[in-house]
Amino acid sequence: MAFVNLSDLGLATPINPTKEKILTVAIDLFSTKGFSAVSIRDITRDVGIRESSLYNHFRNKDDILDTIFVLFRAGYKKLTPPTEHLERILTTMTPAEFLEYGTHLYMTLINDPLMGKIWRIMNVEQYRDRRAREILLQDIIQGTLAFLEAAFETMIRLGSIPSHDPAILASEYQYGVFAMATEYNMLKFANQDTSQIEQRLSTHVAYFLQGLGA
Repeated sequence: MAFVNLSDLGLATPINPTKEKILTVAIDLFSTKGFSAVSIRDITRDVGIRESSLYNHFRNKDDILDTIFVLFRAGYKKLTPPTEHLERILTTMTPAEFLEYGTHLYMTLINDPLMGKIWRIMNVEQYRDRRAREILLQDIIQGTLAFLEAAFETMIRLGSIPSHDPAILASEYQYGVFAMATEYNMLKFANQDTSQIEQRLSTHVAYFLQGLGA
């Protein structure tokens, strides 16, 4: 599953191959060295263009980073369907199937070569850059919790799981996923063994539902 096509960012003008290459190179450099440690010269050298040519596509280095954040937000939105579709979905899937598929999508995003690198950029930049912090807080944490709260509320209404506070269920379930996904991404970046954390993720849904008595 490709979360975002660089050629389809919804930008004011269609993206061209040079602009796409600038973004790809910048994502790679920012994710390994950090935004502050990368210069325009570093980017243009790896792209194979003159520094002056970059300004035909981006105003400055920060404009590149802003486009990268737009890219991630567009991809992350693909993880969750509209909440108004939840009842239809949850009448065709068991709670276990629904949660397992959600975790699968979450990990597919992290394993996507482009999106995984952007995820690392945001983790590095969150204390320096308000935009990265807002994406992590509003989209990844608060947005996901709100979606899961609506999903658990729907499951309870359908009688699929016992009645509990859906907000508490969302936080109890998803904070574990957040932590394990972060650990997985760190291990993967360091080329270390991820099998143990993958096993924990794969059993998370079963243990969670068992604890609910579902």
